[in-house]
Amino acid sequence: MTGTGRGLDRRTFLGGALAALLLPLAHRARAADAKAGAAPALPPATLGALDSSEFVYVSPLRANGEESTCHGEVWFAWLDGGVVLITAKDGWKARSVAAGRARARVWVGSHGRWKRLTGRNEAFRQAPSFEARATRVEDPAVLERLIASYEKKYPAEIARWRDKFRAGYASGERWLLRYEPVAG
Repeated sequence: MTGTGRGLDRRTFLGGALAALLLPLAHRARAADAKAGAAPALPPATLGALDSSEFVYVSPLRANGEESTCHGEVWFAWLDGGVVLITAKDGWKARSVAAGRARARVWVGSHGRWKRLTGRNEAFRQAPSFEARATRVEDPAVLERLIASYEKKYPAEIARWRDKFRAGYASGERWLLRYEPVAG
């Protein structure tokens, strides 16, 4: 009600009517996104880790859903809602994608080397994680965005790797992989 005692003013009425019309459309759009396989929202702790962590640990999943034994810590960037990294085309992550095994589990955090002389470091398993679908990215612009992220994230090391990443990508010896979250 307005102060005049005449009920709703025109602006309030129209705003409410518009909201009543648009709200069902917003719900339908969310439902359509979910049906179409839109990436699920990650918990705040996982998003925070993606913003601050130096590494992710990626394990391609076998056809039966079991983890592979490849959990090595890798450099990454969180770009457009997915973990993006560059890897050797003959590495297990790339070979899994090439073989059609696109499911993976990703842990986010800096927990040191996974393989050690005296066994394995399983500390990464306590880190925030998510299941993902891996795809190969063939877009030089994404490579440049990845390298730009690496410039900020790994300033002491990137000079040794920048040209190797570019040359390896250009020759096909290195692949860009994107791990997009999926509903578990």
